[in-house]
Amino acid sequence: MNNITLLLTNKQIDKLLKVFEDQQVHNDNPYIRFVLKLENCTITCYNNNKVLFQGKDAKIYASPFKNIIEDQTKDDNFVEQAGSDEVGTGDYFGPVVVAACIVNQKDYLWLRQENIDDSKKINDEQILKIGSKLIQKLPNTILILDNEKYNIIHQHNNLNEIKAKLHNQAYINLSKKYNLPKLKIIDQFTPENTYYRYLANEPIVISNIHFETKAESKYISVAAASMIARYVFLVKWQEMEQKYNFSFHKGASTLVDEDIKSFIALYGYNQLHKVAKLHFKNTPIF
Repeated sequence: MNNITLLLTNKQIDKLLKVFEDQQVHNDNPYIRFVLKLENCTITCYNNNKVLFQGKDAKIYASPFKNIIEDQTKDDNFVEQAGSDEVGTGDYFGPVVVAACIVNQKDYLWLRQENIDDSKKINDEQILKIGSKLIQKLPNTILILDNEKYNIIHQHNNLNEIKAKLHNQAYINLSKKYNLPKLKIIDQFTPENTYYRYLANEPIVISNIHFETKAESKYISVAAASMIARYVFLVKWQEMEQKYNFSFHKGASTLVDEDIKSFIALYGYNQLHKVAKLHFKNTPIF
């Protein structure tokens, strides 16, 4: 029996599943994304994007993807770029983290081999494994806005204004250490003119930013930045749980409402501003 294992991108995996979706079989293994039973070949796709081709015709089914992977070193379409992304704005507990990074031609293939993607598509366990590597490998800068400071700033700035100022500062910090490439991308969270209006009173404004929705799934620099930001957010989250000896839920669900009650019972309402974003509707009113 022939066995071939390839590390594919999410786009390649989606294409594979679309072509052979009628051959998908039931799978209960939590580490496996899907299994395809084809004639003379079984294809198993794992959550880490490794795809195993097994059977007499394994080479036939794997060959199109193998050629793509071998040709990645010849990819002339890549443009050196900087990307930024934020994490934590939808979580009642925990800080807001913004990261910006630069990806050059040298690091491009390495990132693709590591299967860097939008942090929302990768589980936290994987991000904790790869995040520190990204920080060491890529030119980057990280901003952490803790809850206590966030609540003060939010009294005079709405969430999008806070995000705009953080992204701008991230690019400023990055520019002080490295030469910024011409292509600088932000996953668009507000119209371009509104973004720059939020920065009207800032002493330094990084201009010529490219704004695009879902940029983290289109630009590898934004995907890498999203993973760096998520990694730092998770590290700070762990520190917060250790400090208070308390297990917090992410997001802003009814589970979070129960956490709020338990936290107040243990530490008092006047400590909530140190771990939470008080403008969320979850915050109880006394």
